[in-house]
Amino acid sequence: MEVRVNVIEKRLRNVKRIISVASGKGGVGKSLVASSLALNLSHKGFNIGLFDLDLYGPSSHIILGVKKQNFPEEEKGIIPPKIHGINFMSIIYFTKDKPSPFRGIDISNIIIELLAITQWGPLDYLIIDMPPGIGDETLDVIRLIKKSEFLVVSTPSKVALGAVSKLLKILIELKIPIIGVIENMVITKSSFIENEVDKLDLTYLGTIYFDKNLEESIGKPDKIFKTNFMKDFDKILGEIDL
Repeated sequence: MEVRVNVIEKRLRNVKRIISVASGKGGVGKSLVASSLALNLSHKGFNIGLFDLDLYGPSSHIILGVKKQNFPEEEKGIIPPKIHGINFMSIIYFTKDKPSPFRGIDISNIIIELLAITQWGPLDYLIIDMPPGIGDETLDVIRLIKKSEFLVVSTPSKVALGAVSKLLKILIELKIPIIGVIENMVITKSSFIENEVDKLDLTYLGTIYFDKNLEESIGKPDKIFKTNFMKDFDKILGEIDL
């Protein structure tokens, strides 16, 4: 067995729950949901980690307003800095937010390395902002993090649901725990997504309506808490056993 895989298990042994926020498709608000979940739980007094594993388009640092001086410390690995009360880790600390044309085996190696070097310590929750799609990156995370539960994000789009359904069916086949599906960016409410989720015998968690003022709050977590997006999201969290 790859030595680093054993190290990953040790790094995560003091994490009570791991929630992977995934979508199967980019552009559905996955990173915003992951970041908001971390902010919300931290605000409620939990010890939270947020791990952005989107290697191609990491964006949680933009949502949280991470500054250049917020850099990890090195001590027998990497200790994530605290950002707004959240222990935060991302590939951007190593790429300096430059384009990262990773390919093939490099992707798996980077994910394994990031998981192996990051020292989380005791956490109530580790939130993982998953890579989009259902390629090697997503399958690697499923393989390497045994105790993860999945929170899946879709939009009302039939195109988005097509990709999301494939991810859900893979998770079901692999017997991975699925917390449920959130429908994001809704303008006009319909029952289409909810009905499709019901067909898979999964939990439809609720709706987050499109918030035209949300963009003004990006990078300013204190303002995110005051948005209609967060109000809708908070209602959904009230229905989840967290």
